[in-house]
Amino acid sequence: MDSGNQIFTIEGVTLGATSAAIRKDDQPDLVVLLLQENATVAGVFTQNSFSAAPVQVCQQQLARGGPIAAMVINTGVANAGTGKNGIDDAKKICHELARLMGVDHESILPFSTGVIMERLPIEKILAGLPRCLELQSQSGWEDSSRAILTTDLVPKLSSRNFDVGDYPIRVTGMAKGSGMIKPNMATMLAFVATDARISVDCLNEIVAFATEQTFNRISVDGDTSTNDSFMLIATGACGGPTITSNADEGFTKIRDEVTSVCEDLAKKIVLDGEGATKFIEIRVEDGLSVEEARDIGFSVANSPLVKTAFYASDPNLGRIMSAIGAAGVKDLDVTKIVIKIGDILVAENGGVAPRYKEGDVKPIMEASDIVITIQLNRGKDSVTIWTCDLSHDYIKINTEYRS
Repeated sequence: MDSGNQIFTIEGVTLGATSAAIRKDDQPDLVVLLLQENATVAGVFTQNSFSAAPVQVCQQQLARGGPIAAMVINTGVANAGTGKNGIDDAKKICHELARLMGVDHESILPFSTGVIMERLPIEKILAGLPRCLELQSQSGWEDSSRAILTTDLVPKLSSRNFDVGDYPIRVTGMAKGSGMIKPNMATMLAFVATDARISVDCLNEIVAFATEQTFNRISVDGDTSTNDSFMLIATGACGGPTITSNADEGFTKIRDEVTSVCEDLAKKIVLDGEGATKFIEIRVEDGLSVEEARDIGFSVANSPLVKTAFYASDPNLGRIMSAIGAAGVKDLDVTKIVIKIGDILVAENGGVAPRYKEGDVKPIMEASDIVITIQLNRGKDSVTIWTCDLSHDYIKINTEYRS
């Protein structure tokens, strides 16, 4: 069940956030998330070849298969494009937090977001860790969701509660992301936790499913970050039986509720896209494959000409046709394609629909929430992509980002 605005605590997870003065003295920018013993963790990371140092360290820590005790997140500096020094800095943070907690340094996962090709202010971060531990609370989701923001205007949180058999289960997640959003596995940063008891193998299956259905279906500006990370935590505190197979009772329900939280977070990232004024849903229907439907959806979503037309509420819809044709789909019969804006038919049979009038579409394009439907009429596979418009403020935000 959707929690509305209520954010549920997750037994077995505590969070603490503070300001380490990484870029601004009074801005929270450091988070430590602690996990109870025996929690399981799975994650996916950016496919950008210049993956950030913390991404590489996380992948190494997870690959060893040992328990994860904590996650540490800093904003302001991405620790990407920093070479061996960046790896060393990420590991220093892990070692210091492990020392403070009395755990193995390989049980700590580091995450960073912010400016690329800058070294971390390592001493500031190390000095902030004790304060994060002092502030640990199960209700720390709100403060932590604010502390992981960069150019975001609003924090992004989502929760669900539901039953599996006799056991009530909760799922809560937070994410950050506003620009450099066209993930190829996740979003910029997302952390989702549940008190369900789930094996690592099943958790990995849920992560893969949720990622493909949500975070891999959004685009703000077509850029894939060096730091994209999505982590899923299962504490097992609900007391129910451990789910060890996708055939077990509760697996599908938990997977779908986690995916629902991820979809909510993904949409909030698009809604908070840098300079965005409109949320655009692109439905590509009846493709030969999911892959071709997704390629067409992203070709439209990433087109600056399409995005600026929607910002201007300008029914220059030939731009959508052009983006569809530029998607690289082989043997695409354009005479079969039907395009709708809202419920208005605008194109069919390879050209403008006979009864189409710009005046009918103009009010739809002036709305803040718009649906584009592209019917390929050549198969049974469909995909939905979420994106936003492109405004003057996107340029302003990104030209002033480091100032």
